[in-house]
Amino acid sequence: MSENSFILWGTPHSLFTGKVRSYLLKYGIPFTERTPADPRFVAEIVPAIGLQVVPVLETPDGALWQDSTVIIDRLEHRSPRLQAASTGLRGVIAHLLDAFACTALLPMAMHYRWSYRDQQEQFLLAEFGRAIPAGAVPPAHKAAATARVMDKFAGFLAGLGVTADVIPVIEQDYLDLLAALEDHFQHEPYVLGRAPSLADFGLMAPLYAHLARDPVPGFLMKTKAPAVARWTERMNTPGLSDPEFGPADASDPGGLPPTLPAILEVVFRIWTPGLLADAALFNAWCGALEDPAPGTLVSADSRRLVHARLGPITYSRGGNTFSRESQPQALWHLARAQAAAAALEPDKASELHALLARTGGLGAMEISLERPIVRQDNVLVLG
Repeated sequence: MSENSFILWGTPHSLFTGKVRSYLLKYGIPFTERTPADPRFVAEIVPAIGLQVVPVLETPDGALWQDSTVIIDRLEHRSPRLQAASTGLRGVIAHLLDAFACTALLPMAMHYRWSYRDQQEQFLLAEFGRAIPAGAVPPAHKAAATARVMDKFAGFLAGLGVTADVIPVIEQDYLDLLAALEDHFQHEPYVLGRAPSLADFGLMAPLYAHLARDPVPGFLMKTKAPAVARWTERMNTPGLSDPEFGPADASDPGGLPPTLPAILEVVFRIWTPGLLADAALFNAWCGALEDPAPGTLVSADSRRLVHARLGPITYSRGGNTFSRESQPQALWHLARAQAAAAALEPDKASELHALLARTGGLGAMEISLERPIVRQDNVLVLG
């Protein structure tokens, strides 16, 4: 490892590691990847972060950054690479799709991994086994120890709202999203056209590690949406390697791709009802606090959690009832898109309004919170 190289602490099967890895690979940023099996992870990284979580990016000067969105923000601050596709109207759409992918698609990704566990057990044992430290358990017991770790992650399904009643809806959502993305990627190399954006890196989180690599959803992607499967490969390759799209254009000066609204229609149909329920619970929680001072931990029980929660929510979508733990992280992520929208020039704001009205996105973008949510010391707190 060179003195200018980063260390990416993560795993090949980690959803959010896939987002950061894609960014590093796409822009040729030198890094080495290490898993939690490395003794330094438990001895140094976990105590410093205060959470047992990946990804963590260790900088050449020894700083530790956690959360895939924060990591990309800080890399952009050091050396902007996404300016052309992350400003103006494009920036709003990029933030929206990044937020959607990193929160609303998490239940879908986890469903296809764990609801079909029996069909992909050997693959998952091999993947999760990589993170077991050498010598931590006798070789004869490694499979059993790995299976116990897998049991823990499979146990998250109910809290994510993945129940027998709504699994058919989740699976139809996946097919609908694949269909919209497939039509798009047959014509465009990236979500917003000729250059990568936060939308691409956000979507890589669920669509790569879980939905492209795991055998069951990966088969669906490759057979029903091969252009999407190729996009996941393209996102792990520097530059634009597909000649059918012609030379890459980093400035990407054109308008929004005509295939984008169909993607947004699927996005807001899946996302909006849960977002509204998340916001209602957050506002009620704020209203019940005796002293909602800045820095108050966003938590129902004062625990520091990787994915903050405030309690259960229930909402309806398309005649189906969903019940899951709240996702304050989605509201924090959405606020980034709302801030980008508030900064638009009037003509672009009108264009955004028309696009959101056409695709069903006004309800999400008009959500208002009693207090801002910010990240502090690797957790969500009140601003």
